[in-house]
Amino acid sequence: MAKRIPPFVGLEIEPSAVHAASVAVNGTLSVKTAAVAALEAGVVRDGEVTDVAALTEVLKALWAENKDLPKRVRIGIANQKIVVRVIELPPIADAKELAAAVHFQAQNEIPMPLDAAVLDFQVLDVVDTPNGPRQRVVLVAARRDMVDRVLAAARDAGLRVEGLDLAAFGMVRALAGQGGSALDDTVLYLGIGGLTNLAVAQGTTCTFTRVVGGGIEALAVELAERRGLTLEHARGWLLHVGFDAPLTDMDGDELILQEARTILVDGVRRIAGEVRNTVDFHLSQGATGGGATRCVLTGAAAGIPGFAEALAVDLGLPVTVGTVDGAPEALGAERFSVAAGLAVEVAA
Repeated sequence: MAKRIPPFVGLEIEPSAVHAASVAVNGTLSVKTAAVAALEAGVVRDGEVTDVAALTEVLKALWAENKDLPKRVRIGIANQKIVVRVIELPPIADAKELAAAVHFQAQNEIPMPLDAAVLDFQVLDVVDTPNGPRQRVVLVAARRDMVDRVLAAARDAGLRVEGLDLAAFGMVRALAGQGGSALDDTVLYLGIGGLTNLAVAQGTTCTFTRVVGGGIEALAVELAERRGLTLEHARGWLLHVGFDAPLTDMDGDELILQEARTILVDGVRRIAGEVRNTVDFHLSQGATGGGATRCVLTGAAAGIPGFAEALAVDLGLPVTVGTVDGAPEALGAERFSVAAGLAVEVAA
């Protein structure tokens, strides 16, 4: 018997667009309904909502145009000011006692006043240490005012927020196991769209995540400024030019073609460098599981011809593009992975 469709929608809010998806889970994950709406520059900056009223209007319009989308949502957040730490505690079986211990430890781990933060955590595993067995826990903290702006926009749009989650967790849930990787493989996941969202995971367990900088949106802004284009046209030029075809075989303004290719080549090198530096730092802090053996790419960058192959060269890792079954090709299937993962029912 097929499992029921979760009665809520995964909602990803990033600097360039909002993506919404509902899913079905029956052995594999598949997208049932998906929708996207572009955002004007500045509504969401570096992953933080800066114009609540404008985002509210975009969400209202998106649901008005897609009446089959449930209004119950789980929202993914991602920005450089979210703090993620792996902490170790004595093994604690009681859920309430564990939550209290995590909150107490958070006072020493989180560089912000706890009364100004929203805390959550995810239990990993029990490891042996010189001091005996320790329970590893991923601790996540976000500034309350940042969370409040997200919630305000969604609620003012008439949506019922069932929860907030890290966008990285949704990305891993949606894409873990793709490409035939074993459950104990360490995999690097990159969601490159309006920003670059990085996650390192073993199976479905995310052990490290960080937003490492701008993504395709930053490249589009650069092209728009250099050639006097609208942001929408700049995004289109990057998708048109890509990495694969010779510029002489392409239609369009020669100067824009050359500028777009240069920005793409420089951009993928910069992104790869930021990713390598971040992962190397993570490993230097005593991360378990070793380095990643492969990379899964999703987000708008995955739709640019040749981007995954260029990224593989600069990362020194095999890179595959991750999508979810049923995600609409016409809208860019690679853009809905995070939203689909956010829509997956999570065990309490």
